[in-house]
Amino acid sequence: MRPIGLSLALVVTFVVLLTLGTQRPDQQEPAAAAGASGPTADTAAHPPDWMRRLNPGEKPPQFVLFSFDGAGSHEHWQKMLRISHDIGGARFSAFLSGIYLLTDDQKSQYIGPGHPAGKASISFGGSAEEVKTRIDDLNTAKDRGIEIGTHYNGHFCAGAEPSVGHWNAQQWRLELDQFVKFMAQAPGLKVDPASVKGGRTPCLEGQFNALFDALTSRNMTYDSSKVADGVAWPTKDNGIWEFWMPQVRVPAVGNKKVVMMDYNLWYAFNRVKDDKSRRDEFARNTLDVYRAAYNAAFQGNRAPLVIANHFNDWAGGGFTDATEAYFAEVCTKPQTVCATYTEVIQWMDLQTPATLEALRKLPNAQT
Repeated sequence: MRPIGLSLALVVTFVVLLTLGTQRPDQQEPAAAAGASGPTADTAAHPPDWMRRLNPGEKPPQFVLFSFDGAGSHEHWQKMLRISHDIGGARFSAFLSGIYLLTDDQKSQYIGPGHPAGKASISFGGSAEEVKTRIDDLNTAKDRGIEIGTHYNGHFCAGAEPSVGHWNAQQWRLELDQFVKFMAQAPGLKVDPASVKGGRTPCLEGQFNALFDALTSRNMTYDSSKVADGVAWPTKDNGIWEFWMPQVRVPAVGNKKVVMMDYNLWYAFNRVKDDKSRRDEFARNTLDVYRAAYNAAFQGNRAPLVIANHFNDWAGGGFTDATEAYFAEVCTKPQTVCATYTEVIQWMDLQTPATLEALRKLPNAQT
């Protein structure tokens, strides 16, 4: 298996896709945010102290954007919601795979662009009771200001052709139309599909001009799939804000630069061998990476730090351990805000164009 966003021989990719297709949302997430019902409404009604225009010469808060692709696991939802509550309601974003709202018996309702009905590279939602539990988790998250974004549906990465890396704008629109449909028809789901304003593509792949055309056609505002060298300020492309995934140095692998995502770190550490005996080692190494990236941004350009993950139990849960521990650690730091993507966009909208331009001209923060 290759790191997300990097190339791999097709034969390996097919093995990966077969493996992902056997995973349940409530067991392990596959490899690789709002409108009136989301954090926008809450923030507008009760704006936090940091939601204001910067004074001349003032540094921005250090935003930290935790996000989770797939967002299907009840166990992991419960842990993150509990930790968020315990530390005062720090926020994160969840990029939902739409077919997790379909029971296995409903899978024929999904037709991936260029694929037959009922085919996907990940599992569907399981039983009706499992889908109901997932909807309850999403409703709780919505009520607590957690942003729900999209991880699209079928998770067709390179090798499962036609993969997302080759989709045109019409195919992306079809995928988004189905995502919205699955949300709208999910029984009891309180998350308004119109509140979904962005997300992350499967495996960080895609022709982004085509994707952005599809996003703007649905009045969506952001993406978080492209990779930058270091921690960079968001940029706007065809009306879409790009929140860059940082590529950072990883001391545990000889300071090699790696996309700072749990799966990519796992690949760098041991080529994604599920060695549970190295759980604590991987957790420590991942925490080192997160802390170094935060320090570089905080002491440097103060660009929003994207920390991308899945709800997973890889390597015995080492990456989840690191993410949960760091969420509790960093979200309580001074001058630091764990926010949703839409909240950061709201903050940027309050700044003068000259302020944002000056921030974007700062060098990317490097570890």
